Amino acid sequence: MGNLMAYSGIVTKVRAMQAKLLTRQDFENIASLRSVPEIISYLKEKPAYADLMNQMDVSLYHRRHVEKILYQSLYDDYTRIFRFAGLEQKKFLKLYLKRYEVDLINYCFRIVFNHYDKPFDLDYKKEFFDKYSQISIEKLITSRSIGELVDNLQSTEYYAPLRKLRDSNAATLFDYDLALELYYFSTVWKKRKQILTNKKELEIYTRDCGTNMDLLNIQWIYRAKKYYHMLPPDIYSLTIPNHYRLRIDEFKALVEAPTLEEFEHLLEGTYYARKYHIDNSKTMEQLYKECLMHLYLSDRRGNPYSIATITTYLFLKEEEIYKLTTALECIRYGLSSRETLGYLGGVIQ
Repeated sequence: MGNLMAYSGIVTKVRAMQAKLLTRQDFENIASLRSVPEIISYLKEKPAYADLMNQMDVSLYHRRHVEKILYQSLYDDYTRIFRFAGLEQKKFLKLYLKRYEVDLINYCFRIVFNHYDKPFDLDYKKEFFDKYSQISIEKLITSRSIGELVDNLQSTEYYAPLRKLRDSNAATLFDYDLALELYYFSTVWKKRKQILTNKKELEIYTRDCGTNMDLLNIQWIYRAKKYYHMLPPDIYSLTIPNHYRLRIDEFKALVEAPTLEEFEHLLEGTYYARKYHIDNSKTMEQLYKECLMHLYLSDRRGNPYSIATITTYLFLKEEEIYKLTTALECIRYGLSSRETLGYLGGVIQ
């Protein structure tokens, strides 16, 4: 009864928000469109995006500005959920927010490394991050070098792991991205027991986070072997040092497999291959998304009055934005409807 009372407001709110998510038919319609203005016109008719899209000036009808609107929509949804959350749920949402903080910092590193003429375009994120995050957008936008960017994170938890890289004077963009990813997963894995006092919710999040780490490690090992022909010591350095259903002996065998064919053979014997029927019919990235989709939806069906309602909705919303930005990119390159749907891939709700 306690969880039912604690989540009744959030569940009602999330169900109303979920009714506004795009359908498979919507994405098929979007894939057939041929320009950014056509996508904007289409989204103006959709409740989740209508208000924000109708505020756009015609002169801003560009892919980059549409993407801003999409992320504003995500931040608005997070805010709506946060308002309905109790104290314990707010603590969890702040833990979840670290994903958005890492994405923001990674974006800033790419801007500084690539020396863009107009480095930062973060005004649309400022209100959200000022309200919920430890990161100051105002400080970040003044960064003109890696050193300045790291120094501008000095008041945050991300400063210590990034300072070590900066002081080495030899770090690449990949090194910074990797350091943030490893720090993120290590942190949420450690803090989950402090944040989630409900045994069932801890079990749900442990399964979600653990599965995510295992699947990312599998994906990274696969990519390291297929595209970069990396040796085992180098592969170990870029993987997450925590394991869930992927046993340590299985993990080591995958890393040290001498060929890609041997890697795929060993993968067939893992829990994930048996559970999610992993085969060669889809890319590793598609399999990663589909496994998580299956997991989140299963969690919510079994435990609707729990954090599963929050994590599942945010995952679905993030996937929707990913598919929309992918569709915009496909239209930019003039791909056909069939080709665009191929790139969207995965499971559409």
